[in-house]
Amino acid sequence: MKDHDIIKPEDYAEPECPLCMDADKTVKPIDVKRFTAKLDSYFDKNDYEGARRHLEYWYAEAVAGSDLRGRFSVLNEMLGYYRKVGDKEKAFRTVDEVLRVISELGTEESVGSATAYINVGTVYKSFGMAEKALPFFTHALSIYRADLKPDDVRFGGLYNNMALVLADLKRYDEAFECYNKALGIMLNTGNGKPEAAVTCLNMANAAEAKLGLEEAEETITEYLDLAETYLDDPENERNGNYAFVCEKCAPVFSYYGRFFYAEQLKKRMSAIYEGT
Repeated sequence: MKDHDIIKPEDYAEPECPLCMDADKTVKPIDVKRFTAKLDSYFDKNDYEGARRHLEYWYAEAVAGSDLRGRFSVLNEMLGYYRKVGDKEKAFRTVDEVLRVISELGTEESVGSATAYINVGTVYKSFGMAEKALPFFTHALSIYRADLKPDDVRFGGLYNNMALVLADLKRYDEAFECYNKALGIMLNTGNGKPEAAVTCLNMANAAEAKLGLEEAEETITEYLDLAETYLDDPENERNGNYAFVCEKCAPVFSYYGRFFYAEQLKKRMSAIYEGT
């Protein structure tokens, strides 16, 4: 068994919080920061099995401690995990539960819940249900607009994911409008260029879907060139997220005939995951 497969006491033991002295004594809150930091370390190593065990452990801890807010945090991460591994049954079971928890908390219009709505919408989109996904993105957008500054980085992810759904629904003009808004935000965010590259590749796919491969060839080439420029930027942090982006982008470059560059991305991804 690898060292990082073992859940150590320091990963779950937490000190008494002086700010919680007046809280309900029947609730034992989990340490959300520690939970998310350890989860990120699993993803940085591409250790999805370790991530699964970690999620299930902390979910059980939140339930046992009657920690509804902690449970919400774990469920939010579970949405992304089950979507990435393609577990449709557990993904939709988590959708139902996270919406139920939001209702119990009474936080339907909070920024945190808006982020959950984006994750829910992404689950629906990933499993081919764009029409069901769009209302969740629309609701999240209304909350973000009410509570966040227009250049907040969270808008970037929202616009990008919303554009994917609009493209699936063949509402291409609206999709490109969202993609361009996402690019504007990502390119003005620290270490946002890898995500901007993903958006450019999504725009290439949307151009092909709208115009056909032959008619969209010049536009697709422009988007691919931009994506390469953003991915090759020397200021990009070569971390787990960058590796995930490389893994996600490589098949798109292969599809459009840029096989050598796709192989370069795979090598970058492997080097990060292997720690070399």
